[in-house]
Amino acid sequence: MKRFLRPNLLLGGALLGAVLTVAITARFWTPHDPVRTNLRRRVGPPSDVYWLGTDEFGRDVVSRLMIGASTSVSVALATVVLALLLGGLIGLIGGYFRGWLDRVLGAVNDTLLAFPGILLALGLLAVLGPSAWGIVLALGLAFAPTVARVVRGTVLSVREREFIEASRALGNSEWFTLFRHVAPQTIAPVTVLATSMFGWVVLSESALSFLGLGVPPPAATWGNMLASARPFMQEAPRLSIAPGLMIAACLLGANLLGDALRDLLDPREAR
Repeated sequence: MKRFLRPNLLLGGALLGAVLTVAITARFWTPHDPVRTNLRRRVGPPSDVYWLGTDEFGRDVVSRLMIGASTSVSVALATVVLALLLGGLIGLIGGYFRGWLDRVLGAVNDTLLAFPGILLALGLLAVLGPSAWGIVLALGLAFAPTVARVVRGTVLSVREREFIEASRALGNSEWFTLFRHVAPQTIAPVTVLATSMFGWVVLSESALSFLGLGVPPPAATWGNMLASARPFMQEAPRLSIAPGLMIAACLLGANLLGDALRDLLDPREAR
């Protein structure tokens, strides 16, 4: 039990749990309509009605933060799943079968790795246009090579073990052996990677939204809230501080939880 009472595990889990709770709650309830404008209350101060005040269009900041959490979490989860599926399949097939197939997949993977993830996503979104599914596809393709590299390295160390030879000796097909005996061995490193990747995707999605390539307005995201708050940095700094703190909390929680899972799942990495 003491293994789970780690400060980084508890704090990371608490931060991510709070963000996920806010995101789920926003699907069913927000204090106010997040897209309803009221120009008479534009850039209004915090009050008992609007807890963090209103933005430049008189919209409730708390409600938009909650909807932004829901958007970021949904995009991040979909992106991580897509990256795990694409990268995991490439890493499994290339690492297990080796030969020319591994060289071809490795060349494609190395080509994608040569581009910074955010730059690759920018290029794809310039073609696809700003949308939630465009971000998922762009970031999923950008992060898939990292997953493929981790999975391939694990498969290369597992494929020569005795239980893999035993599976072949029993007459099991290569595909059965791959998905029944080899793939489960990649769960631990992929779990650690996916946790950290969640934070990276939230940060990347916020950056793309800040640049105007994210979910189009009037939908709320933390990135476009930061972009909209730039002209009011001196007049109402809370408009930029609030979404910035949400991004920081999500990223910190994901990194702390990823570090804790790494220590739990791989004792050699324990500090």
